[in-house]
Amino acid sequence: MTLTELLPKVKENLILSHDQDDALLLRLIAAAVGYAESYQHVVAGWYEGNSASAATEQAVIMLTSNWYESRDGSTAGFFADSIQASQQVWNTVNTLLRLDRLWGV
Repeated sequence: MTLTELLPKVKENLILSHDQDDALLLRLIAAAVGYAESYQHVVAGWYEGNSASAATEQAVIMLTSNWYESRDGSTAGFFADSIQASQQVWNTVNTLLRLDRLWGV
């Protein structure tokens, strides 16, 4: 799961056809992958050399999309009229990531 492999998937999720924000999206994807690795208790850079499950990939796509749509500081980007929308994104992302979490102590 490389950043450049995820970029077209994130753009498809955002219904984004231009390339003007690609650098921003790549930074957001890197941050979302880092969050996933931390949440799942794997070493930083794990997904550079290992494949991700469909659930983890979708979590990264959702988190990146949420950050992109909410980059102005609003609560939930496109769904800014719902205060709970942003919390629901986090709940869904964490649930997806939990499926591949390493639970060892």
